[in-house]
Amino acid sequence: MSKPLSDHDRKKQISVRGLAGVENVADLKKNFNRHLHFTLVKDRNVSTKRDYYFALAHTVRDHLVGRWFRTQQSYYEKDPKRVYYLSLEFYMGRTLQNTMVNLALENACDEAVYQLGLDMEELQEMEEDAGLGNGGLGRLAACFLDSMASLGLAAYGYGIRYEFGIFNQKISSGWQVEEADDWLRYGNPWEKARPEYMHPVHFYGRTEHHPDGVKWVDTQVVLALPYDTPVPGYRNNIVNTMRLWSAKAPCEFSLKDFNVGGYIQAVLDRNLAENISRVLYPNDNFFEGKELRLKQEYFVVAATLQDIIRRFKASKFGSRDIVAIQLNDTHPALAIPELMRVLIDEEKLPWEKAWDICIKTCAYTNHTVLPEALERWPIDLFQTLLPRHLEIIYEINRRHLERVSSLYPGDVDRMRRMSLIEEGGQKRVNMAHLCIVGSHAVNGVARIHSDILKATVYVFKHTYRNTMLTRDLYIHSPENFMIFSMMSLSFEISPKLNRLETNDMWPISMASWVWNLKLVVSDDYVLLNSSQAAPGYHTAKMIIRLITAIGEVVNNDPVVGDRLKVIFLENYRVTLAEKAIPAADLSEQISTAGTEASGTGNMKFMLNGALTIGTMDGANVEMAEEAGEGNIFIFGMRVEDVEAMDAKGYNASEFYNRIPELKQAIDQIAGGFFSPKQPDLFKDIVNMLMHHDRFKVFADYEDYIKCQEKVSALYKKPKEWTKKVILNIAGSGKFSSDRTISQYAREIWGVEPTLEKLAAPDDPK
Repeated sequence: MSKPLSDHDRKKQISVRGLAGVENVADLKKNFNRHLHFTLVKDRNVSTKRDYYFALAHTVRDHLVGRWFRTQQSYYEKDPKRVYYLSLEFYMGRTLQNTMVNLALENACDEAVYQLGLDMEELQEMEEDAGLGNGGLGRLAACFLDSMASLGLAAYGYGIRYEFGIFNQKISSGWQVEEADDWLRYGNPWEKARPEYMHPVHFYGRTEHHPDGVKWVDTQVVLALPYDTPVPGYRNNIVNTMRLWSAKAPCEFSLKDFNVGGYIQAVLDRNLAENISRVLYPNDNFFEGKELRLKQEYFVVAATLQDIIRRFKASKFGSRDIVAIQLNDTHPALAIPELMRVLIDEEKLPWEKAWDICIKTCAYTNHTVLPEALERWPIDLFQTLLPRHLEIIYEINRRHLERVSSLYPGDVDRMRRMSLIEEGGQKRVNMAHLCIVGSHAVNGVARIHSDILKATVYVFKHTYRNTMLTRDLYIHSPENFMIFSMMSLSFEISPKLNRLETNDMWPISMASWVWNLKLVVSDDYVLLNSSQAAPGYHTAKMIIRLITAIGEVVNNDPVVGDRLKVIFLENYRVTLAEKAIPAADLSEQISTAGTEASGTGNMKFMLNGALTIGTMDGANVEMAEEAGEGNIFIFGMRVEDVEAMDAKGYNASEFYNRIPELKQAIDQIAGGFFSPKQPDLFKDIVNMLMHHDRFKVFADYEDYIKCQEKVSALYKKPKEWTKKVILNIAGSGKFSSDRTISQYAREIWGVEPTLEKLAAPDDPK
């Protein structure tokens, strides 16, 4: 294992790579000092690393502003069809480095910071990961925003500006401990508040039906304050907008309240309204039917639709079809009844016309078929919080079931399955069914997922389209880690790959990154594990504890400990992925066939030189097609095998009693081998695996072990391993989110790129 280069040598390499002009470096230094003095009101005597980060961030943002103006001005002049991407999460990570790369400023900024006597990596570490997402759904949304800007689409991302993110994870004595993710505590240099575009959002109340229409009255009002963040495209000078809403209580206090002692309480009660944007829910794949969550979902769509309609009415050609709304999973599903409410109650359109507009405008991406993730809101909660919307949903369902009945006369069971209202037990609104009925296009996030949706879960009349996604390319070298856009690689990789010899590229080792972790190891292998469990998810927390317990035993074993390390990386997030993904040789993507929507990590591992071992599920299916099934390690049941086992009945004991190694492992876990001071610590995990495992883990175990033996055999042959690495990288082009967004634009949104490239503000016109 070789140590990473010293800081001095790293700076020399930066100089060798070339700069974006000496004048640019001088300007950057000048503007850095200007922001330090006049924006932050600090000098070098009292400034901290965080101050220096903010000065650099403001300096880089200056280069965005002119481009941002020009982009929005161009959209106004051209008045194209606009795309609105609605998501309750945008897993953006850090902004500084991505912005420098997209604006081609990274080398000049590196040199300017170096000449100022500062360290770029230290400044970058001062930036908090934006607490706006926690999983694949949010990462997809972030990738899509990047691609929409890079492709020149007139697009906007809309979501919530959460004051607190999911949580910061610490591992203490092997257990997950959650700490508040107060990511905004020091401010956010990339956002700009826009109070002039604040909108009221209504809750509760009741409906009044009059001859001239329906009124929603006696409501409680919360104000939605927008914050805009620029989203730069890749070196095309196009800057789109992500607009996030923050909840604010209206300032409506009567002076008489002060006289009767109610004024102070009225001020304190403002917190109840502002809680809507206070915290990000810690799951993107688990449904919690909490009133606050439903408030969040309506809050974002109500504010966003007011913004969309305001912009539509200000357009030059308002009669054209110039709006496309994409619903990222069911969380923004209320956009459908809200759009109908606005068109019918406020714009006075007849139902048929309003419904036609709604269908043509909305499209829906489904992320999961797992029952625990599907949103089913209780009718009584809907009735209390959104009474008018429940009426509209009932009417949508009535008309929908009339059509189903006409197509399938007498098929009562079909009508029950396809209803938007679930009648069994507590009546609930099925939000996925609402999205499907109210959208003109529906897709899953992998082809296998779309096929499963069509065949088993949602048998409707709409077209299903497959998408794949990733925009994250983390090019690794022993000296540094750089993030690049897929676009920058695509022009270089295709013509060169056929000329590459296998000895031109060697398996990417974890060694240098382990050095960055400051771990003194001399192992042959390092197993990196990372995950976060929702605070109330007992089983997930116990699995994390089991991983750390196994690590404690393995790492301290007198024989194995010098050859193998099990390391749990705490607080996994985008920034950590940028380091871990390029460091990996093997990516494990294990899910029971038919259960994983796609997986956003597996494509990034593939693109960055890791081979994959996994089931034929999610993105693995198409990865095997693109790279060749012989260049990816596939094991386990296929979807049809899972279906057959479901029909037969899964018996974990059958595998436990037949496979000695499996039995030994389970017995060790159950008997306290990994928890000698608490022998029963993992009994719940064992009980789940033996008696309540709907994912049928044991059924894939034997094939997994055989597949791992193939991995080990190949890893001993570096040239053969490297050849497969190259073929995987070469086959990863399909999984660019640029390709995905281009397909969305053509086939779902019906839009063309508005701008290919703009001149930079300081370029001659």
